[in-house]
Amino acid sequence: MAPSSVVVTIDKSSNFSLVEVNDSETSVFLEKQRTASTRQYSWLLLLKAQRILSFFPWLTMVFSKTFVSVKKRIALSDSTKDEVKYKERIMYRFVRAFLAISIVALVVELFVYFQNWDFNFIPNEAMGLLHLAYRGWISFRAEYLAPSVTILSQFCVLLFLIQSIDRLIHGIGFFWIKFKKIKPVIDVDDQFYDIEDPSSFPMVLVQIPMCNEREVYQQSIAAVCQLDWPKDRILVQVLDDSSDELLQILIRNEVNSWKEKGVNIIYRHRFVRTGYKAGNLHSAMCCDYVKNYEFVAILDADFQPNPDFLMLTVPHFKGKPDLGLVQARWSFVNKDENLLTRLQNINLCFHFEVEQQVNGHFLNFFGFNGTAGVWRIKALEESGGWLERTTVEDMDIAVRAHLNGWKFIYLNDVRVLCELPESYEAYKKQQHRWHSGPMQLFRLCLPAILSSKISKWKKANLIFLFFLLRKMILPFYSFTLFCVILPLTMFIPEAELPIWVICYVPITMSILNILPSPKSFPFLMPYLLFENTMSVTKFNAMISGLFQLGSAYEWVVTKKTGRSSESDLLVFAERESKSFNEDKIQRRLSESGLEILGKLKEQETPVVEKKNRIYRKEVALAFLLLTAATRSLLSAHGIHFYFLLFQGLSFLVVGLDLIGEQVN
Repeated sequence: MAPSSVVVTIDKSSNFSLVEVNDSETSVFLEKQRTASTRQYSWLLLLKAQRILSFFPWLTMVFSKTFVSVKKRIALSDSTKDEVKYKERIMYRFVRAFLAISIVALVVELFVYFQNWDFNFIPNEAMGLLHLAYRGWISFRAEYLAPSVTILSQFCVLLFLIQSIDRLIHGIGFFWIKFKKIKPVIDVDDQFYDIEDPSSFPMVLVQIPMCNEREVYQQSIAAVCQLDWPKDRILVQVLDDSSDELLQILIRNEVNSWKEKGVNIIYRHRFVRTGYKAGNLHSAMCCDYVKNYEFVAILDADFQPNPDFLMLTVPHFKGKPDLGLVQARWSFVNKDENLLTRLQNINLCFHFEVEQQVNGHFLNFFGFNGTAGVWRIKALEESGGWLERTTVEDMDIAVRAHLNGWKFIYLNDVRVLCELPESYEAYKKQQHRWHSGPMQLFRLCLPAILSSKISKWKKANLIFLFFLLRKMILPFYSFTLFCVILPLTMFIPEAELPIWVICYVPITMSILNILPSPKSFPFLMPYLLFENTMSVTKFNAMISGLFQLGSAYEWVVTKKTGRSSESDLLVFAERESKSFNEDKIQRRLSESGLEILGKLKEQETPVVEKKNRIYRKEVALAFLLLTAATRSLLSAHGIHFYFLLFQGLSFLVVGLDLIGEQVN
């Protein structure tokens, strides 16, 4: 065989096997290639090591900046007197105690972990006092604590499933309405009005209740004054409860400006401002001229109806003497402003698109939203009018009207522009009122519901679905299951929650919530985590309303920014200049009033220092969940660890007021 020959045996066309290589030059070449490959591999390892090492300074820098930001936020946070009182509340004390116990338990578990003690099996031989104490703790939690936690968790899971079934039924009803294209229609033969005969239009009263709404009063009054309705068949009431004397002058001046343009509008201010919004509306309905009107439309100060709002709502009353309310849908001008408004939009889209629409179609009953609705005045009067007994006067009048046999219609196609709270503080106060008020109302209405003449099915719907399931059970199980039981099961592994409770069902329910707003699907996980975070506020509000504790009757006007849609034709083309406003004030005020004008000029640009707040309860719960996540990591729980980790971070973001409008 030749010295440089290569023999190759071919078994198959696709399978080559090297038998012999008999060439000294080839051997040298292969040796050099192996050496080069080894060097290249070494350089590759060094390059990867360099990249890994360079990651640590970046990670250190990120944590450092985050720590500095958190430290700065804590230093600049607004520590008001309310927050000092807040620390003494029962809920905060409970969370602090729970956190302290969890930290102690975590320290014990870490000690056990590094001692290589088995979490589940402790040998019978005595191995020291600490080992015996830990064995006693294992026995105590397995025999006494685990059964109690298991029973509570099973009860919460049952409530969870009941609420999920209710949500699923609403979803099916929503798809049925969409599939059948069902919506309330106006009979052409029953038109209320003749365009050529203004006297055929019914008399409509439009009320704009407001209280210190400096940012939005102009645009709301302007929108209402441009409603398409005969001028002699409509009266606009501006119900101003403002405590700021200078703001009262500005609002009165705005009303006079529109009155000069031919709008039938009046300004009302109460000297005794009791009962919040309900007291304001009740006072307005006591005017003698109200008896001349058949319908009343209520529009809060930040709502901007389209000119055809009355044309699309009032005709539904024709031929339906038992119809008491026509409710329009809210539409938000700032839904894409920040993450907080996006998450609120998901919730409210489900509320209007699914809950209100399904209940309106199948039950002819739903909770009045307090604004963007038209009432038959007779229905209000026969139901007892506006009462000041709760902070949810809108739900109160809706329940009483339902008990008196009045029916409701919801119009999903008629939308009224409004604002969403852009700061977490404003949103939290709003949610506290929305979840405390229904529990106050439930206590007051239960005897009336039981003694009413409505059918048993309607009574059951009001008690078990409208109040208990949607107003009380939801915040109860959400807080108890995800903020109490789940962290407990990390330290009491004998009572473990199944994965489907932690993962699959919540995600499925969140998907159902997002279906009415499909553009929000990228925010599915933030929405799920944020809803669990808000369960603390909702649970606290529910308990305070049910047992009349703390700030159950607290009413705080939701902060507005005065945003308006660029595409909204109702918004001013040109806002009146300050000088023009001052000229009109000078013409209308007496000499003594000019002193007030001087004060107004001094306060044109007030400097108010605003700060973000630290919400201690949310921060404490964040550390509690992160502590439980650490314990879950030691036990390799998998999905439980990730849920606790991200839920804890969600609480931390909210507690440090890093969501929504940022002041500093």
